[in-house]
Amino acid sequence: MNEPLTLDRFYSAPRLSGLKLSPDGRRLVIAVLRRGPEPNEMRSALWQVDPAGRTAPRRLTRSSAGESAAAFARDGSLLFTSARPDPDAKADPDKKIAALWRLPGEGGEASLLLAPDGGIEGVAAALNADAIAFGALLHPAAADLGDDAARAKARSDAKVEAMLFEDYPIRYWDHWFAPRRQRFFVAPLPADPEAKLEPVDVTGDVGPVFLESDFDVAPDGRTIVAAWGEWSNLPATPIDLVAIDVETKARRTLAHGDYYFGHPKVSPDGRSVVAVRTGFGTPDKAAATSLWLVDLATGEGRDLTATLDLWPEQPVWAPDSSAVYFVADRLGFVAAFRIDLADGTITCLVSEGALSDLCPSPDGRSIYALRATMSVPPRIVRFATTGSDQTPVELPCSIDDGGVAGRGRVERVFATAPDGQQIGSWLAIPPDASAANPAPLVVFAHGGPVASWSAWSWRWNPHLLVERGYAVLMPDPAISTGYGQKMLERGWGHWGEAPYTDIIAALDGVLGRDDLDASRTALAGGSFGGYMANWVAGHTDRFRAIVTHASLWDLRPFHGTTDTGPDWEHEMGDPYHQPELYDVQSPAGHIGSIKTPMLVIHGERDFRVPVGEALRLWTDLRRHGVPARFLYFPDENHWILKPNNARVWYETVLAFLDEHVLGKEWVRPPLL
Repeated sequence: MNEPLTLDRFYSAPRLSGLKLSPDGRRLVIAVLRRGPEPNEMRSALWQVDPAGRTAPRRLTRSSAGESAAAFARDGSLLFTSARPDPDAKADPDKKIAALWRLPGEGGEASLLLAPDGGIEGVAAALNADAIAFGALLHPAAADLGDDAARAKARSDAKVEAMLFEDYPIRYWDHWFAPRRQRFFVAPLPADPEAKLEPVDVTGDVGPVFLESDFDVAPDGRTIVAAWGEWSNLPATPIDLVAIDVETKARRTLAHGDYYFGHPKVSPDGRSVVAVRTGFGTPDKAAATSLWLVDLATGEGRDLTATLDLWPEQPVWAPDSSAVYFVADRLGFVAAFRIDLADGTITCLVSEGALSDLCPSPDGRSIYALRATMSVPPRIVRFATTGSDQTPVELPCSIDDGGVAGRGRVERVFATAPDGQQIGSWLAIPPDASAANPAPLVVFAHGGPVASWSAWSWRWNPHLLVERGYAVLMPDPAISTGYGQKMLERGWGHWGEAPYTDIIAALDGVLGRDDLDASRTALAGGSFGGYMANWVAGHTDRFRAIVTHASLWDLRPFHGTTDTGPDWEHEMGDPYHQPELYDVQSPAGHIGSIKTPMLVIHGERDFRVPVGEALRLWTDLRRHGVPARFLYFPDENHWILKPNNARVWYETVLAFLDEHVLGKEWVRPPLL
């Protein structure tokens, strides 16, 4: 805890995700991401952890391609995806397919179940049957997996990479919805661990929008429940909840309308489905999220969380189907909740820290989860399924992270906005900051925009700045989650108004402290936070420097180039007939007021905020004589994920801040 958090320590620390609990409750499996042997790669492996905390963790998989946990089968075998080569076939170094593998519950060598040419997109295993469901990518006209492989070979032989689109959307985050589209398959899980799967395509027809691989399979393996998009009537962008009968392939709609349904989970008794339901919202009313409970037989549904003024996420079932557990942003944390179906009682089981990956034990007594704080990365914890405001117990024999943590003091601070709303923030301060040695301050504006600061981050980590002597303020302004629907309404569709004044109010609220230097401040943000950075630049010159990453600059052209443009009309309105809101809320309209030095950062493969936003911003800054630099990553998307690229990101940001906030000489990162 007392060791400096250097970039070397930061990037050598293991990163935990995808916690899974075996059906018998005796094994936890987690994906552990570490630096790989190649200069600019991260590699994931699966580890087994003892829930009882008696035995040391054990690594289960090892390959040059890495592995990701998918699901436990009924027999306790572990299903996972990996692009590792098939040991029974000649290796093709140019072909890396996310294939499906099976690791026996008692240990041993993993066997290849299926390697469709387009790769596996999500896996679900039946609770009470030897059956699995999975998504796979196929060419639209392909009759089956074999035909798809033949079509891919024909394209490859002809050196053709062209894509034809006939519907919307055509891309998402960092990938194109072509030349393949997702379909659903089911297959019996063979008793022979060496046998291959014999999958059956149950999609029925091709053309739905699968933004995420959101589906589950019923305990008896006879029904798939999925999020199913149909966007032929833009700007309507619904994601329905559907059930697919495995035997007949018939599809029926369980819930639809002006909503997105996602993360469906079938109850262990097979009678119900719970899913996250998010309303679209309109320019006059913010979107809202709840948990929707559906009777699988009748389709009758009801809102489970109508009285909860928060946005629930990641629902999972109690083993006896009597309750649903979920997490939600709450007052600067990500709390864990239980809702009892019989009477609708909602209990906050854990209120502090940031919880995720809830895994209820089969005996119904405990929940295993990942828990992070603002100072410590995710670790495996356990808490009871009953009892409010518990303090989770960290598993004693878990993955060793080398004690990586932030050394700065972390405080929860509050300020008052001009309209009287309380604004909560996190403040990370160097341990030696004092009245005699006040720290310069950097404000981090969060992305989203519907999000909040609540946990350790591997991308925007304040403690790396704290190690350089900076304090970091992380405010949750209007449109942040965890503070009720009113907080979202304050910023919905009007990003440059209350969100901006809230950030300034949060800043003013801490600058009276004697351990902070009010004369040396900067602001940085990514995505929506980058939008806020651009907006701040055009509305005040109180900051010495501004860092804007993956940022929105001009909202009207952004609407036509982002991956799901019509979706933004639910908040900003119709840009073709009422473009006023887009124009008024665009930072580009205030370019003439920008005087603050700016560092612009963007990745070429960013489809959510296309690189054209950065190019326009850069041109406008240079044209208007604003001191600026542009850090460009041709091989990154919305996030800078490769470790050496991320190191360059931090080196450049810190050098830029040192130059303008501390008055030091600019030091160009050596790899640039």
